[in-house]
Amino acid sequence: MEAQNKIVVVGIGPGNPDYIVPKGLKAIEQAKFLVGGRRALNQFATDGQETCPITADIQGVMDFIRARVKLDNVVAMVSGDPGYYSLLDALRRDFPAKQITVIPGISAMQYAFARLALPWHDATLASFHGRTPAAQDIAYKQGKILGLLTDSKYNSQTIAEILLQAGWPQTQTMHICSRLSYDDEKVVTTTLGEAINLPAVTHCILIIA
Repeated sequence: MEAQNKIVVVGIGPGNPDYIVPKGLKAIEQAKFLVGGRRALNQFATDGQETCPITADIQGVMDFIRARVKLDNVVAMVSGDPGYYSLLDALRRDFPAKQITVIPGISAMQYAFARLALPWHDATLASFHGRTPAAQDIAYKQGKILGLLTDSKYNSQTIAEILLQAGWPQTQTMHICSRLSYDDEKVVTTTLGEAINLPAVTHCILIIA
């Protein structure tokens, strides 16, 4: 019966396979049906697994999962941690929570704070990835720490401008963290005022602290 099989959502970490937890890797290796981004499938899929790439056609992905979970467990790989802006949202809208098992991973945000040896329990986390945060989330307050997701439009340069307009001082430190966990990882520490004049870095993590 369909309810007996599970959709196992595995967080595969920030990118480098060294940062995927062993339980997640085991689930991926044992999967008969495997869903994930094209890069993840190229990295982890093996012969004999039936795969489905996650594309803009989310409904197509849901249809694949719905059909295959009647036959066996389906493993869905998502970048970072499943609980932080991932396919898990869509899965919970289409399937009962009791049918979903989540194996957490290390998010790029979590990795960025770790890279800076900076505690993040008091940080305000917000996303500029395909959206804009609420004004109160990015408003300036002395001692406030921000962790921000970015995209191509809202990047290190344009977000620096937005934060200055929101009352942050030009001398406020900004850490631009890109290609996290990969061999070409780069962390640039600058200020909001200086970031406006630096080349824009896209799809990165910005830590304002």
